[in-house]
Parts: sequence; C-alpha cells; structure tokens
Amino acid sequence: MDEAQALSQLALFRSGRKSVRLEKACTVGDGILRLSETDRARLASAYAQAAAQGRILQFVPASGAATRMFKGLLAVLNAPPLPLDALRAAAARNEDPFAADARETLGWFQGLERFAFYPALAAALARGGRDAKAMIASDDYRGLLEALLTPAGLGFADKPKALIPFHAGPPARTALEEHLAEAAGLARDKAGRCRLHFTVSSEHEASIRAALDRAAAHAPARIEYALSQQHPFTDTLAADAADAPYRNTDGTLCFRPGGHGALLANLQDTGGDIVFVRNIDNVAPERMHAHVLARRRALGGLLVEVQDRLFAYLKRLRPLAGDFGAVAVAALLDEAERFAAQTFGDAFVPGPSGTAGPPERVARLIRLFDRPLRICAMVENQGEPGGGPFWVRYADGLRPQIVEAAQMDKDDAGQRAIAESATHFNPVDMVCGLRDERGEAYRLKDFVDAEACFISSKSKDGKILKALELPGLWNGSMAFWNTIFVEAPVETFNPVKTVNDLLRPGHQT
Repeated sequence: MDEAQALSQLALFRSGRKSVRLEKACTVGDGILRLSETDRARLASAYAQAAAQGRILQFVPASGAATRMFKGLLAVLNAPPLPLDALRAAAARNEDPFAADARETLGWFQGLERFAFYPALAAALARGGRDAKAMIASDDYRGLLEALLTPAGLGFADKPKALIPFHAGPPARTALEEHLAEAAGLARDKAGRCRLHFTVSSEHEASIRAALDRAAAHAPARIEYALSQQHPFTDTLAADAADAPYRNTDGTLCFRPGGHGALLANLQDTGGDIVFVRNIDNVAPERMHAHVLARRRALGGLLVEVQDRLFAYLKRLRPLAGDFGAVAVAALLDEAERFAAQTFGDAFVPGPSGTAGPPERVARLIRLFDRPLRICAMVENQGEPGGGPFWVRYADGLRPQIVEAAQMDKDDAGQRAIAESATHFNPVDMVCGLRDERGEAYRLKDFVDAEACFISSKSKDGKILKALELPGLWNGSMAFWNTIFVEAPVETFNPVKTVNDLLRPGHQT
C-alpha cells in the first residue's frame, strides 16, 4: 500500500460512513424489468451464440467457511450439556440469547435424516460401532453433533461450505459439484468446454482443488477451472479511536481483510468477457436446473442484446470529430439518447433542449455508454437478509443500485419508509460484461464509489479498533456500472446461510 492510499483510507475513518441517499425503491415497470415468454425465447437464442463462442465464465465466491453455517449448532455443542427436554425449554425462552441456537439445533435434530449428509454421518458412526438411528431414538443429539462437526467425526465445522453435501443422491452432491453440473448447462462452448473461477481461502485451496479434480473427471462437459485467493493488497488499515493508524503490540501497522469488495480485483484478473456471478451457497438441485438455467440464459441474452446496441453506438460516436451539425449526426444523437433513457433510466435523460451542443452530447453519451454492464436478477421480497434494488441520485441523475441495509440512514424516517417499501431484494445472481467494443478489459477499479465503504468497531488486544471494509462487490464496487434489474422467480433463489436452510423445499430432492 502506498502512502496516498493509506492516507485516503484514514480520511475515510475521519469522515465516517457515507449513507446512500435513496430516492425510491425500484419496482416492476420502474427500474425492474419483467420478461415475457417471448422475450426469454429471443434472449436465449442470443445467449446460445455467445456461449458457443466461448465468451462465458462463471465466477463463484467460494471462500465461505461452514463454521458460519453451523454457528447455532456449535454454540449448543460448546455450551454445558443439556438433556433434550431442557434444550426445548431453552428454545422457548425468547429473551434468552441462547434460544435461537437451541431452536436451530432442535430443527436440525428433528430433520436429521432428510439432510444429504445423513448417509455419510451414519456411515462414520457405524465405523465407530455406533448406530445413528438408535442415537436419534435415544435423543443423543450431542453425540450426533460431535460426529458431524468435530474432527473425530466428519469435521464439517472446519470444512469450506463448498464441500458440504447439499443435495441427496445417489450420489449426494456438494455445493461445489452442483455448480459444476449447472455450468455444464450454462457455460458450455461449441467445443464442450466450461470455464469457472472460484475464489477460495488459503487453508481450503488444496481440498477444493482436489474436489474439483474429482468432480471434473465425471462432469458432462470439459471443466476448465481456476482458483484465486483474496489479494493481500486489498487488505485495509485499521484505525484507533482517534482515527490514527492502529498499531499491533509489536508496533507494526494492523491490516485487516477488505471484505467481499476485495474480490473486485479477482474478478478483474479473470480476464473474462461475459461473467456470471453467484455465491457458492445459492444453488439448486438437479431437478430444478432446467427452470433455473432458462432464467439465467435470459439474463445472459439480455446482456448480449444490450451490449450489442451499446457497442454499435460507440463505434459510430467515437469517430465524430467535426461536422456535428449534420442532420444524420443529430438523428444519431436523438436515437442514442432515447435508447439510453429507456434502457437505464434518468441518469441518461438529456437536459432541456438546447442546453447542450452536439460535442457535449457526443462526449456525454460516450462517457455513459463506455463502462461495464451488469444484468441483475431480483426476486420478490420474502424477508431474507440482504440488499435491495433502489433508485439512487448522483450528480448526473438517478441510477439503479443494489443497496445494503448498512448503507442506509436508519435515523431518517423518510429513508426508512423507502427501504420498507421495497418489493424485491438482491439474490446475488448477475451477469457482467467486462470488455468494451474493442474487446479490451475495463479497469473495474475506475467505476467504484470509494466512499461507499463500511466501518465497524472491533476489539483487539483489549483495545477498540475501527475496521474498514471496501465497497461491497455488488454495491459500491459496481456503483458506476451500467445496471439493469430483471425480475426472477423466487424459486431461483436457494441460499444456505444456516444448516436448516437445506431442509427448505428448494433443496430437498
């Protein structure tokens, strides 16, 4: 990190987190596009051509640890032992912080035989001379927790989420294997190749690589994958209570991981052209692939269709250098501005007639068209945690943005009302166009809203420190991309944040 970057980060601590100013929620017909069956058929054809040309890459953040997925179960396992009846009583005491963990553990125990990992758990117990069904019948939930989570059994608490069996078989499929199966139907080119990129943590890279090699050998397509870790240069300085650099006990500067916004550098390094982005834990079983992939192909086809129009305009606009008064030029500018306003919203609506001449209009259109493009699925609000689609005002007008709750001004009643009016939320399922009309990769860091960072309070060595997270990957890091939101059915969103999410219908086979 150079001095200018360090000083810039320290300045963010002093200025504090900047809240995003919401103008209104995006809704269907006002910021969210609803595709018809005819639209999807047309877009699938456009997408098929791009896929056949080998333009598609799937980018999967897969560094999440299963520890968070099993957080409630681990809390119960590490607490003083309780009989099952006492655990039920604890679950009923809503005022007790332990109650949520107890309820999660009870739900897991009651549904244990429905999990895809149950056969592996039963087999591990059998190797030790124990019977899983007998343990269930005798309410030995702690013995089952130990067998599932600790190194003496399956050791799931120390595994990456990517390697947890999500869906029953035979054979059972891990989240990683399910992504490969989906990729075979989404990203295969005319030579039968599928390209994927997984971001992983250093401690899990070897195990994920080995799992990928095993799964790729049996995949219905030729899998080409790459792995990367979060770059150390994306770590951020920590600050003390006075907003000065926080020092470790040995006097060195304290650096912390920059959050998922740091993965923008990994996305850049892929060199990808059309890149799908979806979290490792949001994947459906094979019985739903046809439905899910049809929707994702439509997203990709829309990106290709819009990108083709943008590229065509840029190729005509860039050479303009002299006779701006020609009727043909005026017609081109009118057409391009109408397309922009219809496609992206108010940010592209030109000013009052006569306020800008042709040179300014050309420069503005080039500036607004020449940037990365993303098409983001949005599903109806089901009360899930996460960001939502909103219109946000910038200097050049309104832009559709994905905004997290942490970015909003919760003390402003008007802003709270806008947030609560949101009809849709962000499932993190998007397709990105990362190259310009000349085939050159955009410098993604040029389109980041650096002020859309997150500042949190942490404790270290008995002292309070301020931690800085970079603008989120699909929030501030993509703030100045061209963005289109498309409604998707909620069945395409199947996140697994806690283990009991695997009991939802979307994950049961």
